[in-house]
Amino acid sequence: MKNNHSRLVKATALLCAVSLAATSLTACGDSSSTTENAVASPDFVYDGTGPITDLDGMTLTCVAQASNYSNVDMTQAEIVKKVQEGANVTIDYTLVNPTNYNDTVKPMLAAGSDLPDFIRLPDDMDPNQSYINSGLFEPLDTHFDEMPNFSKWLDENPSVKASLTASDGHIYYVCGTNVSDTFQPCIMYNMKWLADAGFSEVPSTTDEFVELLRYYKTHDMNGNGDTNDEYPMSVTAEMLPYMFGPAFGLDLISGFYVKDDGTVAYAQAESEDYKAYLTFLNQLYTEGLLDVDYTTLTRDQIIARFANDQTGVTCDWGYQMDMTYSVQLPYYDGTRATGVSGAKPLSGTHEGFYVGRDPIGSLWGVTAASSNIDLAIRFLDYAFSEANQDMYCWGIEGESYVVDENGNREFTEQASDNTWLQQLGINPAGVLPARQSTEATYALVSDWHEEVDQELIQYVRSPWPFIFAESDEAEVVSNYLVDLETYADEMEVAFITGTASLDTFDDYLATLESMHLSDLLEVRTAQYERYQAASAT
Repeated sequence: MKNNHSRLVKATALLCAVSLAATSLTACGDSSSTTENAVASPDFVYDGTGPITDLDGMTLTCVAQASNYSNVDMTQAEIVKKVQEGANVTIDYTLVNPTNYNDTVKPMLAAGSDLPDFIRLPDDMDPNQSYINSGLFEPLDTHFDEMPNFSKWLDENPSVKASLTASDGHIYYVCGTNVSDTFQPCIMYNMKWLADAGFSEVPSTTDEFVELLRYYKTHDMNGNGDTNDEYPMSVTAEMLPYMFGPAFGLDLISGFYVKDDGTVAYAQAESEDYKAYLTFLNQLYTEGLLDVDYTTLTRDQIIARFANDQTGVTCDWGYQMDMTYSVQLPYYDGTRATGVSGAKPLSGTHEGFYVGRDPIGSLWGVTAASSNIDLAIRFLDYAFSEANQDMYCWGIEGESYVVDENGNREFTEQASDNTWLQQLGINPAGVLPARQSTEATYALVSDWHEEVDQELIQYVRSPWPFIFAESDEAEVVSNYLVDLETYADEMEVAFITGTASLDTFDDYLATLESMHLSDLLEVRTAQYERYQAASAT
């Protein structure tokens, strides 16, 4: 087993999760761009390692996200400082609270003036190429001779390269990344309850799953003499599509997805599969196996239920297995048999699978108006280097981690202090293009958790990829998609809870069609074909 102290840092270093912000807008020094300068001496060559220049006093400006910890200033974090020291460049950051980031940065980009040298894009990541078409950002691929780290990584990750390729064939953004096959959402079982119910294995089908929930509902699973205080299943509305959609062949998370026959479909408009999904969930709701208030149920409430030994099944991101839920159980002894373990997906009308995440987590662009374009490009490339990515995930040797005689790394006792670790700057994804790390996460979780997570990789399917929309496509999407999705989501709840009869499902489909579903499918099909063509190059 891993050392117990490592559990204390899971919430912070886990998957190199993004450090968010507490202050709304914090200007760090002068926000004006540096004066135009030579990038380096004529005989200096940048090779992907630091420094990126041999000239002293070089400064770049950047707008990025602050930390959500009020006592953490990312501009003073040792990891962030080390990147700048290695580059021999000072970054003059303006940090924005992530809760206000979109509202702050979008108007700034729309105005198109007084922009920094480089910037972290809003969370929607310019899907309609609005910023690209406005000429706000420099095409980075025209500078790939100065970006050895990023260009090499793109060549090794052709699907991401295809996503980042704009309709004009250029690449404008450096990306931060998510892990896309490990620690994905999965069904999790209270393994003690499962054994006590006489199940030697986790359910494989939706029928077996319903049988298990019915058993939990009618038995005193926590042994307190009350058969009415158990919740057979506790799951948030956000996780229901991950949990059950694939059993009916649906990727409800992406919405638009590619079916087995290669056609693009909208999951909530699939006449047979989606109706079967709704019928199944309505059955769970009617029998009291799905919370009557599932639309408002929170993770905190689910955590409390596990702490009180009141629930047997949930669905959540894979890293929550022993990090969040198992440790709540009064009888958890560090083993899978006493914990909350992820398991294989359920099969229903279709063979089950899990929907993973898109690897693109954030985008960074160099503004075309910058007087320091070449320097900014070099800095983003250097920040993307493997050495820096390693530091983002593990921190600093001798401080946040140590290496044993076999070359294995382990987080230190000091790293168990959450405040200290955040102030060190672990995973500075708000201020630098950081990539998430499975290896660093495995150093935090229990041995059985790692084994289960590895076992589940085989069931993970890629989601709908990030694809830029061309101008005519963007117009269709902006005109129709929000209203269609809002209506579909509202009707989903109505069908599940029974406030709308499934006898009216055909009327629902007709309404979707009247809301220009066909036009949206045409756009998504064209986008996917373009993505496939780019992936093949």
